[in-house]
Amino acid sequence: MLASGIGYKDRALTDAELRETCEQAVSTWALAGKRVLVIIPDHTRTCPTDKIFCILYEKLANSAALLDFLVALGTHPPMSQEHIYQIAGISEYEHRNIFPKARFFNHMWKDPDQLISVGNLSSKDIGEITNGLFEMDVTITCNKMVRGYDTVIIMGPVFPHEVVGFSGGNKYLFPGIAGQEIIDFFHWLGAVITNTEIIGTKHTPVRKVIDRASSMIKADRKAICLVMEGETPVGVYCGTPEEAWSNAADLSAQVNIEYKDKPYHTVLSCAPEMYDDLWTGGKCMYKIEPIVAYGGKVIIYAPHITDISPVHGTVLHEIGYHTRDYFLAQWDKFKGYPWGVVAHSTHVKGAGTYEDGVEKPRVEVILATGIPEDICRKVNLAYMDYRTIDKEEYAGREDEGILLVRKAGEVLYRLRR
Repeated sequence: MLASGIGYKDRALTDAELRETCEQAVSTWALAGKRVLVIIPDHTRTCPTDKIFCILYEKLANSAALLDFLVALGTHPPMSQEHIYQIAGISEYEHRNIFPKARFFNHMWKDPDQLISVGNLSSKDIGEITNGLFEMDVTITCNKMVRGYDTVIIMGPVFPHEVVGFSGGNKYLFPGIAGQEIIDFFHWLGAVITNTEIIGTKHTPVRKVIDRASSMIKADRKAICLVMEGETPVGVYCGTPEEAWSNAADLSAQVNIEYKDKPYHTVLSCAPEMYDDLWTGGKCMYKIEPIVAYGGKVIIYAPHITDISPVHGTVLHEIGYHTRDYFLAQWDKFKGYPWGVVAHSTHVKGAGTYEDGVEKPRVEVILATGIPEDICRKVNLAYMDYRTIDKEEYAGREDEGILLVRKAGEVLYRLRR
């Protein structure tokens, strides 16, 4: 069965179109009497989670045996119950009195008691998937909750993504509700291939790893994949995760990639409030890197960001931010660190070389954030006092090679070929 859906390049979906498409799909999934687990994004993704929550609740609460919601945190910090209510668009009172059958859970990726093994990718499998780039056994673990449900519905947006090519679909399972080993492996795989090769590419070795891992989950898998333009949904596709994601990725490539005619020497890349640390705010570099001239600079403007990462900060303080080649040239020194964290380091620093002990990044990354200057220097990133920056001074100067990106992190910028 092909995915059902609707999408537009030139207008938003109406609430009626969004509801009708989702309701029709859910009606065909035969979920009466079934135990249903819905995987939802956290606050770092722009998504009408509140609208989809209401649609699913109205369709399933009185017919499904269970209707639970699991936040696909990956390695992000757990969300408070109040914060989960915010993304679901309800209050504690409404949960108790209007939506009592819904239960909400955080994915606890670091707790082995919350994980199960669903299979293994052999070194031969990995060699074939990565075209010989890696050959190693990888154990596939994910949240043990998937064992208790008949159907898993993945719900979330699809955007160009630095690790996998396009986010969404099965990515909400791996890394969304995955264990560390598989997360570390495919993040480093993506980093070795590099951000500029992966991002905005539909079919990648990393996507193959994710899809193969997801096929090991025994529950029936369905998906509701959204395409967003700014805060507004412009597409929704429902079906298997592979089918729904494929259609959504095609539309995302048309609405979430902006082409420029020439590179820029300076980009002021402004992080929205939903990125509350550099771990997520690094997207303000990932999506901009392809249009920055050699020797240019990206200023990540985010006065609200005061921390590198509450989860991964200790490791990042030890290894700093460096290019891929820096790590590969000294792999024996760094291979014991979490590979996913090393991958993040390379994505923020960007492309570059490491020869004769000298690292030469292609782009200078400057933090204009609430992170103190000494910390920025310690982790090998440049610093600028955000209080000295007037964003409007960067506006309207594209002819000078200066670009202002007011909400960075979801739209990919590419040079027109």
